[in-house]
Amino acid sequence: MKQTFFLLSSVLLLFTLSWLPAEAASFPQPRVVMETTLGTMVIELYPDKAPITVKNFLDYVDSGFYNGTIFHRVIPGFVIQGGGFDAKMNKKQTRAPIKNEADNGLRNLRATLSMARTSDINSATSQFFINLKNNGALDHGNRGFGYAVFAKVVKGFNVMDKIAGVKTTTRGHYRDVPAEPVVIIKAYREKPVEHKK
Repeated sequence: MKQTFFLLSSVLLLFTLSWLPAEAASFPQPRVVMETTLGTMVIELYPDKAPITVKNFLDYVDSGFYNGTIFHRVIPGFVIQGGGFDAKMNKKQTRAPIKNEADNGLRNLRATLSMARTSDINSATSQFFINLKNNGALDHGNRGFGYAVFAKVVKGFNVMDKIAGVKTTTRGHYRDVPAEPVVIIKAYREKPVEHKK
């Protein structure tokens, strides 16, 4: 009798969940669409693992800060870095630096995004980089405190690799700068898909 009751309860639960809208049954991670001159990437963020970093990144996105900035550092087989300079290599004014969350358990794997910083552990502001391969040396504890992973490219891997393949040059004292600017035309939050009941 107990087994029959348990079976009926399970069937009823599954039936109820099947009629719930998708957003009620799951809570997808926030995403950002990044349109560049070489194509569009979609980036999934991890606020549960890197709340400070994700909030900081979204603040820059929501304010339109990244629109018109470039990927100013391209090193094939390593990273592509952007979010701090305009097409004329003028550095943009940023908000205050944030706490480094590199100890959040996330690793610098291919297609993940991390915050760029100076030798000061807690110096990250707006600049980020996308790992082109698994860069374990950048993880927390491998070579110092490490670089905070907070997101991952989930669409547009070909765009990421296309940026990695551009010709680079030296601009002033900056090396590995794309000879032809790779511009972030627009970065904005992806609207969640509304599911009808």
